[in-house]
Amino acid sequence: MSDYLLSGGTVLTAAEAVNADVRITDGRIVDIGTHVDAGSAERVDCTGAIVGPGLVDMHVHLREPGQEWKEDIASGSAAAAAGGFTAVVAMPNTAPAIDAGHLARYVSDRGRQVGLVDVIPAGCITAGMDGERLAHLDELAAAGVEVFTDDGHTVADAGLLRRAMEYVAARGAVIAQHAEDPGLARGGHMHEGQISSLLGMAGLPAEAETVVVARDLTLARLTGARYHVQHVSTETTVELIRAAKAEGMDVTAEVAPHHLWFADDIVRTMDPVYKMYPPLRPPSDVAALRSGLEDGTIDAVATDHAPHAAHEKDVPFEEAPRGVIGLETAIAAVAMKCNLDARTLFERMSVTPARISGLVEHGHWLETGHRANIAVVDFAVPWLVDRFESKSTNSPFKGIQLEGRARYTFLSGRMTWRDGKVEA
Repeated sequence: MSDYLLSGGTVLTAAEAVNADVRITDGRIVDIGTHVDAGSAERVDCTGAIVGPGLVDMHVHLREPGQEWKEDIASGSAAAAAGGFTAVVAMPNTAPAIDAGHLARYVSDRGRQVGLVDVIPAGCITAGMDGERLAHLDELAAAGVEVFTDDGHTVADAGLLRRAMEYVAARGAVIAQHAEDPGLARGGHMHEGQISSLLGMAGLPAEAETVVVARDLTLARLTGARYHVQHVSTETTVELIRAAKAEGMDVTAEVAPHHLWFADDIVRTMDPVYKMYPPLRPPSDVAALRSGLEDGTIDAVATDHAPHAAHEKDVPFEEAPRGVIGLETAIAAVAMKCNLDARTLFERMSVTPARISGLVEHGHWLETGHRANIAVVDFAVPWLVDRFESKSTNSPFKGIQLEGRARYTFLSGRMTWRDGKVEA
């Protein structure tokens, strides 16, 4: 394993941001200071960059097993490393769905084999994600699963969800909900509102999200479960979460970068790249999401990285699958649209998602002795989004010039990304 001296950057320690060098030896941080001896270590120039904890994405779709033509764990890991991520939580809506222990172990083992990012499997709440009966929760927990979700589907049966919440409450794990009432959302392709009416397109009302969150908060209050709202998209949901937190409930939430950037009026282009669920909402919701992330009501950024092959998206809007990729553009997108200093940005994109997901080796401010999971990000560098490490290119940021990019990424002290290239 190589030794490195990260020199000239602004280092985010637990106490403060300091101009210092960071020495990495045998996978761990061994020194932070202004006169660190490089010795035989490779000097890595971090001038002008922030040296912070490796980013953590608690909501990605890596498509393996079963849909490797969209993405696989190798290509998704490369995309994550390019984005400054050192850990990702892989959603269980694969084929087969990750509803048993051996399937969860397959995902984590494949992540270790690739070795670019720690890949942590989420587990299904219901068997086969069919909403009918609980998955093998004991097996999943034994395989290291900390996040349980039927992402892509809502657990509509309140009694079944209550039983799942009671299970995870006893074990300290978290229920993460894709909040979208199936009856209200049925047949919809975009936000239900003025733009959908002008286009004559069936819409999904904001209430499809909020009624589920309101119900689930009642169940979380009943069971004492940790409850996490995935990909928040509406102002009312933000207010529900804010009120629950004020009450003292153990509730957390995430927002995706594309919901911080784009509003529903862009769907006028009829470009299927703007089709995602939850759909893009009106500008007032976008503003509420930015404010919620800034003030901490929304705890974390999660990309909901959802790759699709070109031929799948190259169809009329109504026929296209939902979802966009986001790992490689996330930190620039958030930094450009939200009023967050570097420490708060890394808190939302590393420290807090790691805590929610139970990832004890990630999301730590830089300190000696810690495992060297590090992202070096230059927020001043402009770059055109025109190529991807992901197999898929269904990015709403394609063709846009962003500012801010990971210069280097380190996983357990090994460089996985260096100035635009994956380090295999």
